Amino acid sequence: MPRLRSTLAFVAILVFLALYVWLAATLGGWLPDHWAVELVFYLVAGLAWVPVAGGLLKWGAEARP
Repeated sequence: MPRLRSTLAFVAILVFLALYVWLAATLGGWLPDHWAVELVFYLVAGLAWVPVAGGLLKWGAEARP
């Protein structure tokens, strides 16, 4: 069962990241053309995925002996 849980976490991370990158790129295309707005958006978008992926990694590793 631990293998299944870690595999599911891995697949969930891949799916989440694919959707997240698509969403960030789509929203980034709608931003006003100003360097400061783009800087803040991509700084936040570039780091916002980390807690979700970390949580999935932690969940997948919890069943390990």
